[in-house]
Amino acid sequence: MSSKVSLLNQYWTDIYFHLHYLHKEKISHQVVRILQLVDKQEEIGVNEIASYLQVSHNTASEHIKRLIEKNYLIKGRDPLDERKVNLCLTDLGKEVLHRNTSLDEEKLERVLSELDDNEKNLVENALKILSERAKQCT
Repeated sequence: MSSKVSLLNQYWTDIYFHLHYLHKEKISHQVVRILQLVDKQEEIGVNEIASYLQVSHNTASEHIKRLIEKNYLIKGRDPLDERKVNLCLTDLGKEVLHRNTSLDEEKLERVLSELDDNEKNLVENALKILSERAKQCT
């Protein structure tokens, strides 16, 4: 791995470590991954989650059942194909996902307030470019 890649990874982990929200919920990494997948993908069901996590359909189904019981996810029928079940985040699920994957906006605002306009623009543009390219990797 190149030293640039290692350095970027170090920067990213430093940023997240210092600026993440304090976690209120005790949820597993796998639950976070499921919530992220539902958030980022259109028309996602149990099969897609099982494939993404590389687990059996039954295991994925049990995870989803628990997330529905916690009111993080809801099931809905596909309007074009009533046989197909799609998963969606509830408002609570969106909040839990945000707190477990995003930067604390107050902390981030404090850091950004210490930057001049040029630095803010550099940070925004760099993250925008990385975000756009990352979306092309999948």
